[in-house]
Amino acid sequence: MNSKLYTIVLGVALTACSTGKKALEKGNFDEAVYTAVERLQKSPTNSTSQQVLKEAYPLALNYHQGRVNNWEKSTEPFHWERVISEYDAMNQLGSAIDNCPPCIRVVGDGKKFVEPLQAARNLAASDRYDSGNFHLGNAKGNRQEAKMAFLDFERASQIIPGYKDVSNKMDNAYSYAAVNVVVEQVTVTSKLYQLSNEYFQDKVNEFLRTNPKMNIFVQFYGPQQASDIKLKPHQIVRLQFDEFMVGQTYVNTNTENITSKDSVKVGEATVNGKKVPVYNKVTAKYTKSRKTVTSNGILDMQIIDFQTKQVIHRDKIPGTFVWVNEWANFNGDERALTKDQLNLCKNKELLPPAPQILFTEFTKPIYDQLTRKIRKYYENY
Repeated sequence: MNSKLYTIVLGVALTACSTGKKALEKGNFDEAVYTAVERLQKSPTNSTSQQVLKEAYPLALNYHQGRVNNWEKSTEPFHWERVISEYDAMNQLGSAIDNCPPCIRVVGDGKKFVEPLQAARNLAASDRYDSGNFHLGNAKGNRQEAKMAFLDFERASQIIPGYKDVSNKMDNAYSYAAVNVVVEQVTVTSKLYQLSNEYFQDKVNEFLRTNPKMNIFVQFYGPQQASDIKLKPHQIVRLQFDEFMVGQTYVNTNTENITSKDSVKVGEATVNGKKVPVYNKVTAKYTKSRKTVTSNGILDMQIIDFQTKQVIHRDKIPGTFVWVNEWANFNGDERALTKDQLNLCKNKELLPPAPQILFTEFTKPIYDQLTRKIRKYYENY
C-alpha cells in the first residue's frame, strides 16, 4: 500500500472511531451520543456524526426510559434511587446536546425530565426516611441498627437536602451508633534513661485526628480532651513501651593481607645502560571495622472496655533500629586496594547517636504497625 492510500484509509478509520459510529453499532448509545457531540463541537458539518447523533439520541432515551419503567414496577428496596440514576443519565445527555449548537440543529433541544426526576427523588427520600425510622426504633442497645438508621437518614439527606427532620434523626441515630475511644498518653519507663515519647505521641495524635476517613462511627479523644467535655468513653486504648533496649553496641574488626589483582610499576632498573620500569604485584595489610548499635523494643497495645474494665484486644508490636558505622585503615601500598576499600579508609570511627534519637528511630516502624492495626480493628467497627 502506497503512503498516500495508507493515509486515506487511516483517516477514514480514525473518523469512524471518533464519530461514534462504532459505539452505535455495538449498542452503546450513550457513548455514541457523547462521541458524536464531541466531534460536532470540533467539526460542525461532519455528516457521519450528524447521522450518528440522529440515530443514537432517541435510542439512548428509549433505553433509559425502558429501565425507568422496569424499576418503577420493581419491589427491590430503594428502587426509586435506580429511577433517579436513569433520569439523571437522560438529563445529562440533554445537557450535552444543549451545550452544542451544531447538535441542536440536528436533533433539536435536549430533552429534560425535571418533574419526573423530582417525583422519583421524593419517593426515594421517603423510602430511606421510613427505613431509617424503622432501624432507629431498634437502635437502643443495638449499634448495627443505629448505624443502618444513620446511613438511611444520611442518604435521604443526599437525595433531598434538608428533607424533613433528617438532621435531628441522624444525630439521634449517631448517639447510639458512635463508639467513643480515649487513647491514653504513651507510657515510657526506663531505669537507665530519661526518654521522651514526644515524637511517637505526636504521630499517634496526628493519625487519630484523621479518623473520620477511617470510620465515622468511631471517635478518638485524648485524656485531657475527654476530661474537658466530661466524656464517658466506651473504650480505652492503652499504649506502653514495656520492653526496650537502647544502644546495644557490637564492634567487629577483620584484618587481611591483600595483593593487587594486576602488576603495577614498583620501580626502575637499568638495562644496557637504559632505565626501564619494573612491574610487580603489591600488597597491603587492610583492617576493616564495623560498629553496629542496635535499639529495639515492644509496644504493648491494649483495648479495654471502659464499663467492664476487661481487655478486649491486645497486641505486642516490635520495632528495631540498627545504626551502622564502618571504617578502615591499611599499611602497605594503596594500589593493592579497590576503590571502595580506599574510600572506606577515609571514614573514621564515629560516636553513635544519643539514646533519645535511637529510641525515636526504633519507634518509627512500631508506629507504622500500630496505625495499621488500629485501622484494621476499627475500620468496620
